Amino acid sequence: MRIKTTILFSLIASLGLASTGFAAEAADGQALAFDRKKGNCLACHAIPSEPKAESPGNIGPPLVKMKLRFPDRAALRARIWDETAFNPDTVMPPFGRNKILTEAEIDLVTDYIQGL
Repeated sequence: MRIKTTILFSLIASLGLASTGFAAEAADGQALAFDRKKGNCLACHAIPSEPKAESPGNIGPPLVKMKLRFPDRAALRARIWDETAFNPDTVMPPFGRNKILTEAEIDLVTDYIQGL
């Protein structure tokens, strides 16, 4: 993971996208969201704006217009942390409660998803 992150940061820097820390954080959030061993959002959600999103799932809602759907970042983060608190019948894993993602990783994924 560390090597992939380093390569991703190098690519972002070479494209001139690293003018702010946000570009790097968004890239980390995307990497986590796409990582099959971590966030794996694509297993259940389509992310139509992302051309790199191969074989997206359709179990969960598509992740589009997320800032409109979740203007309150804390509400989106709470759902990523533990969706079962809002919907006990959900199939979405409780990423925080089950320690699938760290606090910092949940923040990165939340920032990335809210930016979609």
